[in-house]
Amino acid sequence: MTRILTLFLLLASTSLLAGDWPWWRGPDRNGVAESGQNLPTEFSDEKNLVWTADIPGRSHGSVCAVGDKLYLAIADTEKKTQSVRCLDARTGKTLWDSVVHENGMTQKSNKKASWASGTPACDGETVYINFVSGDAAWTTALDAESGRQKWQTRLIDYVIHQGYGSSPALWKKLVIVSADNKSGGVVCGLNRKTGAVEWEADRAKEPNYPSPIILKAAGKVQLFLTGTNKVTSYDPLTGKVNWEIDGATTECVTSTVTDGKHIYSSGGYPTNHVAAIAADGSGKTVWKNSSRVYVPSMLIHEGHLYAIMDAGVTACWDSTTGEEKWKGRLGGNFSGSPTLVDDKIYAPNESGEVFVFRASPNGLEILARNKIAGEIFSTPTICNDRIYLRTASYQGEKRTERVVCFGK
Repeated sequence: MTRILTLFLLLASTSLLAGDWPWWRGPDRNGVAESGQNLPTEFSDEKNLVWTADIPGRSHGSVCAVGDKLYLAIADTEKKTQSVRCLDARTGKTLWDSVVHENGMTQKSNKKASWASGTPACDGETVYINFVSGDAAWTTALDAESGRQKWQTRLIDYVIHQGYGSSPALWKKLVIVSADNKSGGVVCGLNRKTGAVEWEADRAKEPNYPSPIILKAAGKVQLFLTGTNKVTSYDPLTGKVNWEIDGATTECVTSTVTDGKHIYSSGGYPTNHVAAIAADGSGKTVWKNSSRVYVPSMLIHEGHLYAIMDAGVTACWDSTTGEEKWKGRLGGNFSGSPTLVDDKIYAPNESGEVFVFRASPNGLEILARNKIAGEIFSTPTICNDRIYLRTASYQGEKRTERVVCFGK
């Protein structure tokens, strides 16, 4: 999808501006930031740090940036609350904090998971967020200026297997949300104004973690979900299945990307795979390999697919043929997804390092390796000449979380 078409579709149904990062994986939902930004490749607490803001609890969701405001989901494990916080993008100052759920963090989850792993979505007027609280998954809408709750919708019973991190996706009059789990999954189109269910589609009784992702592929806008041993395309306005094939694997995490003709599935349990699938509904898997790209989502750039495997190896494939162009090691384990700006990829590992390397089929060229924290599970948000990232540091057993802003 071209950026001009994307902006037209966004501005037709929202109050967004060019340069916003309004939801998971950015304006085009593919991890690609606006080109031409004046960004540093080297940064730390001593270099190119604009501001830092302390954040309570443990949360892995990324920053949503709209206008001069930032929105992020927070799980405060001491107060036992799940909330959304609004920060001033220029200073990091807290503008408001709205509690969405209390005393609902009752189920057991994977030690790498958090109770606020989703990224908010914002249309300029309303902020939308998904949480699991108690025995259910919920979507909540908050006023973007004040944090006042507008509505809250219970999606489905939810049994945590590893965790929950599905982020909402906005499309025209709808906010589209999903909650795949062992008790039975669902994907819904909710009315953005009221929270009423406009459509819903049942999903398999399998644990699965991707966010619904909306892309233009094979000439039309499609809503994609991978996992539960299927790859499924829906009409985002009606929920009608465009096509569905056997593929992927049971548990997926990544959000698919497209080159316009194919979409790219990856998963890690019980089968490791990366696959290019024809987006026209023909059911054709064009190519496939056994790389373990389980958690970090992939990137497409100029006919090539870039991936970071969970164990710290990065690779480049020809997106049409699957030919491996190169493979190299960055180091560490990765849970956050990479973000692309022009020909540079910004990729954080779990140990608090952010790698900057070239998006080029000619080989792995590392431009910078920045140690900025003790831990990072989030994905960089890059817009308006700024890099926003949620990090954590340790002093002994004490863990402190913060949002950092870097820029020249």
